[in-house]
Amino acid sequence: MDCIFCKIISKEIPPNKLEYEDDLCMAFHDINPRSKKHILIIPKKHIPTMKDVIADDEITLGRMMMVASNLAKKHEMNDYRLLISTGKTAGQEVFHVHLHLMSAPS
Repeated sequence: MDCIFCKIISKEIPPNKLEYEDDLCMAFHDINPRSKKHILIIPKKHIPTMKDVIADDEITLGRMMMVASNLAKKHEMNDYRLLISTGKTAGQEVFHVHLHLMSAPS
């Protein structure tokens, strides 16, 4: 598979400063940050877009939200944004669902 996130999950490519990993998802710093703190949270299952999510993915997506909340607390982000883009015109660049956790502008 040619998906960069799948290559990170399979350890072919190292993540940029790994923050979290379990059996369902992992989190690491974005290599092209758009805020002071910018962490990506990805499912280990390859899901191209939110349009491809199925009922079985509910636990994984919930875990991703909990990881985001916990990492925001760890990094002392009182205000932050969570973003999932779906589709090219919405700004999705990597077609593997990913949640952006970004600190608010200071």
